[in-house]
Parts: sequence; C-alpha cells; structure tokens
Amino acid sequence: MALLLFLFQVFLISLSGVMAPGPVTAAAIGMGARSRYAGMLLAIGHGIVEFPLMVLIVLGMGRILKLPAAQIVIGLAGGAFLLMMAVGMLKSLRSAEQQETKVAKSAPLLAGIILSAGNPYFLFWWATVGLALATTATGMGIWAFALFAVVHWLCDFIWLSALSLASFKGTGLFGPRSQRIVLLICAVALFFFGLFFIYNAATALIKNL
Repeated sequence: MALLLFLFQVFLISLSGVMAPGPVTAAAIGMGARSRYAGMLLAIGHGIVEFPLMVLIVLGMGRILKLPAAQIVIGLAGGAFLLMMAVGMLKSLRSAEQQETKVAKSAPLLAGIILSAGNPYFLFWWATVGLALATTATGMGIWAFALFAVVHWLCDFIWLSALSLASFKGTGLFGPRSQRIVLLICAVALFFFGLFFIYNAATALIKNL
C-alpha cells in the first residue's frame, strides 16, 4: 500500500513537471508537425540521459549539479544548442510540407538527449525534487526504485507522444500554412529559451568572477 501511494505521488509530481512549458515541449510540437513519432523518440532520448542520471544522483552526483560552475557550463552549452535548433527550424519554414520523411529518425532522438543534458533546470530538478523522490524509492528497495524510474519516464513518454501526434494531426488537417505557423512559434520559443539559459549562465559567471 505504501508503495502504491508513493508511485501515485511520483506520477502527480512527474506529470506536473513534464507538462510545464520548456525546450523539450517546444521540440515535441515543432518536430511533431513533421513526424508523428517525434515525441516518442524525444522521450527515448530523454530517457537515455535520465535513467543513468537517476542512479548517479542517488550515488552523490546531485551535489555536483548544484555547483555554480556546473550550472554555468550546462547553461551556456544548452542555450547554444537551443539557438541552433531555433535557427534550423526557421530555415526549414520555406520547405514546410506534411512529409514524415523530412525529419531524420535520429533528429528527435538526438534532440532529446542534448536538450535534457543541456537543460540546467532539468538537472537542478533532479538534484533537488528528484533526489528526494529517488532517496525515498531506494529506501523501499531496488524494485521500488525501478518502478519509480519507469513511472516517471512513462509520464514523459505519454505526454511528449501526445503532443507530437496532436501537432502532426493538426498540421495535416489544416495544411502547410498551419505547419509553418507551428514551426515559427516553436522556433521563437526555443530561441527565447536559449537566450534565457545563456543570460542566466552569463550572469552567474560574472557574479563568480
């Protein structure tokens, strides 16, 4: 009974974090406009980073992620990648068509990996809230920790898959013009997220000089 209540708590906390607007959300909608499977691949890429991170944080990596130097490096690198993604989406506006072949299968997977590893707020969440949940799970045993990890990731998988599928169906229904609008909105969102990450990292760097 205690395990079921804990997993329900994990589900609610994880879902609230997953549904919050962020770079991965914008990528799921933007890439989903061209591929219905983009969200699934983004979630898999996200999981490639997240599953090992859960273990490392329990082993003590959480303290490292809280260090200002780590936050600065992650923020600058992640912000730069977001700007590159935004520029790439803007360049693709001219050729926006409803063709799944336009998106390389590896693109969302790679984006999921880099957007997760380069997001200082995602990493800080795991160093704080995530650490508390993971610690509770390990106290219940190895199977409880495994279930905790799976439940948390399934929230990512279901939400991102739903977003990309809705984006794909929506742009398919309304045509290339709506696809361009979706891509433009997502590109602008990624651009501002990138600037926000870089600004915060640069501000922290100046304060620590």
